[in-house]
Amino acid sequence: MITELLCTAVAVGLYLNTLDADFCYDDSRAIKTNQDLLPETPWTNILYDDFWGTLLTHSGSHKSYRPFCTLSFRLNHALDGLRPWGYHLVNVVLHGMVTALFTAFCRPLLGGGLWSLFAGLLFASHPVHTEAVAGVVGRADVGAALFFLLSLFCYARHCGLRRDPRGAFHTRRCGGRSVAQCWVWMLGSLWCAAASMLWKEQGVTVLAVTAVYDIFIFQRLRIRQALLLLLGKKKNISVLLSLSMLASWGVLLLSARLYWMGNKPPNFSNSDNPAADSPHFLTRALTFLHLPAANAWLLLCPDKLSFDWSMDAVPLVKTLADWRNLHTVAFYGGFVLLSLFGLHGTTSKAKEINEKVANGKSITNGNGYHAPDTNHNTNSDPGSPKPTLNGSAKLYHCPPRKSLPPTENVVLFSLSLLSLPFLPATNLFFYVGFVIAERVLYIPSIGFCLLVAVGARTLYVRLRTRGYKAVLLCFCMGLVLLNGVRTVLRNKDWSNEENLYKSGISVNPAKAWGNLGNVLKNQGKMAEAEKAYRNALYYRGNMADMLYNLGLLLQENERFSEALHYYKLAIGSRPTLASAYLNTGIILMNQGSLDEAKRTFLTCADIPDENLKDPHAHKSSVTSCLYNLGKLLHEQGQQEEALSVYKEAVQKMPRQFAPQSLFNMMGEAYMRLNRLEEAGHWYRESLRAKPDHIPAHLTYGKLLSIIGQKTEAEKYYLRAIQLDPTKGNCYMHYGQFLLEQSRLGEAAEMAERAAELDSSEFDVVFSAAHMLRQASLNEAAERQYERAASLRPDYPAALMNLGAILHLNGKLPEAEANYLRALQLKPDDIITQSNLRKLWNIMERQGIRTKNGLGTQNEDLLN
Repeated sequence: MITELLCTAVAVGLYLNTLDADFCYDDSRAIKTNQDLLPETPWTNILYDDFWGTLLTHSGSHKSYRPFCTLSFRLNHALDGLRPWGYHLVNVVLHGMVTALFTAFCRPLLGGGLWSLFAGLLFASHPVHTEAVAGVVGRADVGAALFFLLSLFCYARHCGLRRDPRGAFHTRRCGGRSVAQCWVWMLGSLWCAAASMLWKEQGVTVLAVTAVYDIFIFQRLRIRQALLLLLGKKKNISVLLSLSMLASWGVLLLSARLYWMGNKPPNFSNSDNPAADSPHFLTRALTFLHLPAANAWLLLCPDKLSFDWSMDAVPLVKTLADWRNLHTVAFYGGFVLLSLFGLHGTTSKAKEINEKVANGKSITNGNGYHAPDTNHNTNSDPGSPKPTLNGSAKLYHCPPRKSLPPTENVVLFSLSLLSLPFLPATNLFFYVGFVIAERVLYIPSIGFCLLVAVGARTLYVRLRTRGYKAVLLCFCMGLVLLNGVRTVLRNKDWSNEENLYKSGISVNPAKAWGNLGNVLKNQGKMAEAEKAYRNALYYRGNMADMLYNLGLLLQENERFSEALHYYKLAIGSRPTLASAYLNTGIILMNQGSLDEAKRTFLTCADIPDENLKDPHAHKSSVTSCLYNLGKLLHEQGQQEEALSVYKEAVQKMPRQFAPQSLFNMMGEAYMRLNRLEEAGHWYRESLRAKPDHIPAHLTYGKLLSIIGQKTEAEKYYLRAIQLDPTKGNCYMHYGQFLLEQSRLGEAAEMAERAAELDSSEFDVVFSAAHMLRQASLNEAAERQYERAASLRPDYPAALMNLGAILHLNGKLPEAEANYLRALQLKPDDIITQSNLRKLWNIMERQGIRTKNGLGTQNEDLLN
C-alpha cells in the first residue's frame, strides 16, 4: 500500500504546476465552443454527438464517440464554468488513480516492493504523458486507462474464483466463493471494458489484453499449451467460457459502435494524415510501418515532443533507400525477438527465472528461484513434469500465490499491453486523423513501463555482485529522476498556448507558427502575428486556415486589398472555407462591388456541409453570408428577396449561432413592407434571443410609436440608453422620437448628446444636425453639418445640407461654395440647383459678387 501511495504522490506532485495552466490547443473546440457542455443543451445530446459536439452520423464528424469524457466536461462546466483550474485538477487526480492501480497491478507480476515501485514511478513520471494530463482533452485517454485497469483487476478476481478442470470451485484455496460471485466479477470486467471504450475508443482493446492475461499470466501457459487449451480434445470449459464471453462482448461493442456512428468511417484532410492520402502503395506501406517505430522512440527517448505531429512533421517514407527504414527494421526485429522469447521460453543457457521478490530482495537458488509447482507444472526445468491437457498431469487454475509468473509470460503480457491498445492508431484497420499523437500512448505506456521493469528485475537477478546491482538500481532511479525533470519542464510548455506553440516550432513549424500567430493576434501584437503567419506559409504555402487568418489580420488593420488577396488564396486552397467567402463578400460590399459581393455570398450559401472538419463553424459562416446578402438586398429596397434569404438563414443556422441580429433584420424587412404584425413578431423574437440587444429595442420602439403605443415605445428607447449610455445611436433614435412628439427641446438635447458621443460616426452626426435644424437651433445645426461634411467631404448630400444651413444663417458666400462643391460631385441634383438659384438671387439683390460673376454666367453654370 505504501508503494502505491508513493507512486500516486509522485504522479500528482509532478503535475501540480499545471493546475494554473490555461486551456490549450484542442481544449477550445472540445470545451469552450462545445454546445453539449451548456446547461440549456439537453444532456442526451452527448449520446448522439461526437467528442467535439458534432452529430456522430454527420459526414464531417471525426466519429470520436466519448460520451463519458464529455459528460465529465459537462459536470466541470456546471460546477465552475470555464475556469481551467477545475478541469486540470480532475485530470491530475485521474492520473494519480491510474498510477496507483498500475502499481498495484504490478505486485503479482513483479513482486511487492522495489520492482513494482520502479514500474509505478516510471509510469508516474514519463514525459509522454504530459499531453494527456496537462492537456484537458487528454482526459479521454486517462479516463479510458482507469477503466482499462479496473477491467483487468475484475477479470483477475474472476479467474481466482473460476472452476478448475474437474468442475469444482476452489472453495478451499479461493475462499469458498459462490458461482454468482465469480461471474459478478466477470460482468464487472465487461462493464468496465465498455466504460473504457466510452471514455475513448481504444479502451475496447482491454478485452484482448485480458484474454492474454488469462492464458499467459494466470494459467502461465506456453504457446503450445495455449493452442491445446483452445483446440485440444479435452477442453477446459470454464476457461473457454470466459474467453468466449470476452470475444462476444468485444464483437457486440464494436458492432454497436459501428452502427451508432452511421456505419461509415471518418473522413480526414490530407494534412492530418498525409500518408493516407498518398496514391503510392509503397509510400503508404513504408510510412505506416515506420510510424509505430517513431511512437516507440517517444517512449524510449521522450526528448522531442510536440503538441501536433500532423502535416510534414514526420516526412513520408517514399523509398526503400530512406535511412529511417533501418529504424523500422530494428523496431520490428526487437519486437519479434521479445515475442519469441515470451512464446517459446529461454535457451539452455538462460533457463526460466521464477523469482520470489520481497521488499526489493530476490530469493534465488543459483541463477533463479524455481518454486515447485505441482499444480501447474509450468517450471521449465528439464527435470520437471510437463503440463498437458489430455494426459497424466492436470492444469489447475488457482495458482500458488508464493511464486511469480515466469518472466517470459510477463514479457509476453507486457508486449500485449504495449501493442494491442496501439492497434487502432496504426492505420491497419482504418485511416486515422493524425500521424503521431502523444496522448494515444498513455495506455500503451503501461505495457512499456511493465516491460522495462521486468527487464530490470531480470537483469538484477542475474547480476552476481552487489556493486553491479547497486549500479543498476542507481540507473533505474536516475531514469525516473530524469523523466521527472523532463515532465516538469514539459509542463511549462503546456502552461499556456504561446509556450506550447513555441515549443513545437522545431517539430512542426507550419502548424506551430500558425497557431502562435493566432495567440499573438489575440494579444494585440499585430506585427508579430503577421510575421508568424508568414513564417507558417513559408513552410506550407497552401494552408487555407493560415491564408484566411492572415487575411483577417490585414482586414482588421484596414489593409483591405491585401486581405482580399489572401481570402481568395484561401478559397483557392480550400473551396469549402465558408468564413473566407464571408469576409470576401463583406470587403467587396464595403468597396461598392455589390454584384460581386452578391455572387460571393450566394456561392458560400451553396457549399454543402459534408466532409467538413467543423460543420458548426461552417454553418455559422453560411448563416452570416445569408444575413449579409439579405441586408444588402434590404438596403437596395428588395424586401421580398431579402426576406427569402433571411428565412433560408434561419433554416440553416446552427444551435450556437446568435440569431438576434438576423431576427431584427427580418423585422426591419417586414416593417418596410408595412406588415407591422409580422415585424413585431420578429422584433420580439430578437429580444427573446438576447434581452439586452440594443438594435431590437430601438426598432421595436419605432414600431410601437407607429402603431400609437407612445408610452411603451418611449420605455424601449430609454431601456436602450440604459443598456449602453455611451452609444450615441441610442440618443439619436430617442431624439427622433421626441421630435415626432414635438418635444423640440428634449429632441435637441438628445441630438447634441448623440453627436458628442459618436462624433466620428457620419450617420449619427448627420441625423443630429437634421434634428437640430428641425428644432430651429440653426447655429448648433451648422456645427454638426460642418462636422458631417468633414467626415465625408465627397458626399454631395452633406455639402448641400451644409450649404442650406449656411444659407439660412446668412453666410451666403460660404453657402455658395458648398453648393458648388456639391454640384461638382452631383451635377444633376435638382434641389442643389434650386437652392443655388435662390442664393444667387439674394446675393444679386444685396450686391454680393458670386464666384462666377453675375447674370447669365451663373445660369450657364447650372445648365
